[in-house]
Amino acid sequence: MTSPFVPQIALYRTWLAEKRGLNFDSYEEMRQWSVRDLDGFWHAIWDYYDLQSPTPFAAVITERKMPGALWFPGAQVNYARQVFRHVDAADAAGLPAIVSCGEDGRLCETSWPELRRKAAALALHLKEKGIKPGDRVAAYLPNIPETIIAFLASASIGAIWSLCAPDMAAPAVIDRFKQIEPKVLIACDAVTYAGRRHDRKDVLAELRRSLPTVEHVILHSEAAALAAADALLSEISATTGAEIDAFEPAWLPFDHPLWIVYSSGTTGLPKPIVHGHGGIVIVVLALLGLHNDLGCSYHETSFGERYHWYSSTGWIMWNSQVGGLLSGTTCCIFDGSPGGARDKPDWTTLWRFVAQSKATFFGAGAAFFANCAKAEVDLVAAGDLSQLRCLGSTGSPLSADTQAWFNNRFAGLSKTNGSKAQADIWWANISGGTDFAGAFIGGNRELPQTPGAMQCRLLGAAVEAFDEQGRAVIGEVGELVCTEPMPSMPLYFWNDKGGARYRASYFETYPDNFDGTGRGPVWRHGDWLKVDPDGSCIIYGRSDATINRHGLRMGTSELYSAIEALPEVLDSLVVDLEYLGRDSYMPLFVVLREGVAFDGAMQAKINKAIEAGLSRRFLPNEIFAVAEIPRTLSGKKQELPIKKLLLGQPVEKVINREAMANPACLDWYLAFARDYLARSET
Repeated sequence: MTSPFVPQIALYRTWLAEKRGLNFDSYEEMRQWSVRDLDGFWHAIWDYYDLQSPTPFAAVITERKMPGALWFPGAQVNYARQVFRHVDAADAAGLPAIVSCGEDGRLCETSWPELRRKAAALALHLKEKGIKPGDRVAAYLPNIPETIIAFLASASIGAIWSLCAPDMAAPAVIDRFKQIEPKVLIACDAVTYAGRRHDRKDVLAELRRSLPTVEHVILHSEAAALAAADALLSEISATTGAEIDAFEPAWLPFDHPLWIVYSSGTTGLPKPIVHGHGGIVIVVLALLGLHNDLGCSYHETSFGERYHWYSSTGWIMWNSQVGGLLSGTTCCIFDGSPGGARDKPDWTTLWRFVAQSKATFFGAGAAFFANCAKAEVDLVAAGDLSQLRCLGSTGSPLSADTQAWFNNRFAGLSKTNGSKAQADIWWANISGGTDFAGAFIGGNRELPQTPGAMQCRLLGAAVEAFDEQGRAVIGEVGELVCTEPMPSMPLYFWNDKGGARYRASYFETYPDNFDGTGRGPVWRHGDWLKVDPDGSCIIYGRSDATINRHGLRMGTSELYSAIEALPEVLDSLVVDLEYLGRDSYMPLFVVLREGVAFDGAMQAKINKAIEAGLSRRFLPNEIFAVAEIPRTLSGKKQELPIKKLLLGQPVEKVINREAMANPACLDWYLAFARDYLARSET
């Protein structure tokens, strides 16, 4: 495949002119329309993608406010039904639904009819076990076709899906699943990562003990041993019959819960965020189609489209990857380490998969591309990459140097493989979040590219950079906010009576009438953003204290729980420093009990506690023993002020000593910041 004859966003713009009589002189003019006329824009997206409902909707949006906006009341949808609309046409064109591969390098294809049949078989099995709409199905599975099948089965009957990656330790998984009280657990008993086989039988046993609401356990196991479960996923999905062939996903209200994902703040348990079927379907179609330029695999202008975004099942990009199926796009998934085995790093691993799978779109975390550039990967050695026409990145800021490095390499490849797209390869760099399962900022194939910057704010995303007075600014770094609702914003948090935690998570900084103008609450996302005069955007990392490691976010409270459970550790503080153009750096500061030696054994014990309680992904770069952790008069750890110090901001602007309970300890951190900044600049 070569680059589509016409970009998807151009096709949409033409449709707007023909069907709505709308013409725009620039992309920014179209974007302004999309955020001013929410009814008109989202109704146009519904019609453009021919979304279907057996009942009409009374309005596009009622109560245009955050939180509390109600979208498409009266409409009925189903995520799985939208996916299965493509089965016959895609299969007739000879195109697979999923192309998958693990670390063994074996490529497998799942056909569209097979995807539908296996999902139907599992859906009927769940119904037979008494699972009803609204019941929770929890999964502890890797990035394999069976996970997608299980998700579609759950969605098709109106059950609520929730997924954790099998590299997560039992305590972190239990902290998530115990909040939602699942009735079904679908889990693996082993996983391969970085060249090693990791047994998960003990974790599975601990999940069963710690989740008393689970009534039925379905096991995905290569050993096919039933002792740890009530049923085997392989046996269920192999079932055939007339009832399976006739199965159709249920029609559900537009805002029926689809899944629960988890995004952690700095205190308390992970936030269980509930998104709805309709909101996810309509937002993902617009994001992947108009802004990632992903076409339907069996359409003429995008025939053979294959979408790969590397992700673990613990990252929201897994959800985005699966979203390609909504538009009839073949999804390419890889399960394993992107950098090869630990004892033998190989950063061509994913590139070989891209070549073998004939992916046309390849996305990954920005850290992956940075590691590839540092390793000087040989793209020629990866195989035939001529089908690839687009690169995508997210998770953290992608530096200009990294992007330019790949631009040069692909320009060189194009001279030998004849790919016009690779002569000036297009990057769909996006910034969004687990919180609303979408993106605020991203790409546009028709706009100029600047390495290190994202091309535009997305259609339907009323995004601004706010200064300290809550005013939108251009050309200055400010807080990333969204001033208007979007359909995929959370329906609610699970077990959040009255919505207090939901409001505190996003609307506490800019509450109702925050600027005296009478305007409603504004969504604060927790990123530093600069919007340039040409509309391009740069993200400068997190503006809050959340940990963001390789695109996976974790609340600091979870790390503290793991560390401070050790009898030797009295107190701790962690900050994650990600800033454009610099490597991510996460130092951990610990206060040890008197008489405890801060030696290699103690550091290893701390790291082991983090790995056992969370995951290896959240191990710090360095650990430092300190006398005290800086705290406010009310006892809160001063994570954000210390983070700002380490990013080079002046102490008088970030810390008020009079508001500290222990101001004398600040001198140590000031000296540490000076030393760190000096090292960073060399």
